[in-house]
Amino acid sequence: MSATFELEMEVRDYELDFQGIVNNAVYLNYLEFTRHKYLDAKGLNFVDLHRNGIDLVVSRNEIDYKQSLRAGDRFIVTVNTEMVGHVRLVFHQQILRLPERTVCIKAKVTGVALRNGRPIPVTEISNHQNLTA
Repeated sequence: MSATFELEMEVRDYELDFQGIVNNAVYLNYLEFTRHKYLDAKGLNFVDLHRNGIDLVVSRNEIDYKQSLRAGDRFIVTVNTEMVGHVRLVFHQQILRLPERTVCIKAKVTGVALRNGRPIPVTEISNHQNLTA
């Protein structure tokens, strides 16, 4: 598994539900945004890939909700990656409330690369060592 990539964020008031906690669907946005920043840091840009006929898509989300975030909470979203077979890249992610780094979310997100709607080996878009190191 790769070294951890981290991105710090803060809860915005419009992300809350009527209970005053972050809506469960918003966590998906936090996780996705961090994966995009991780891939950008690895030299992979979604727009450029799409222009070249390759789309990166999520095929599975598994999320364990441990604790809620509230307005103004600062948190870190982490990413570790793992190759599974030739076509799947698994993102192991956590959302940690600061400053204690309390685990709020644990997620396992499986992604695949598609060319013309068909899965392709991840090594075709980047040296897989680049994505998992």
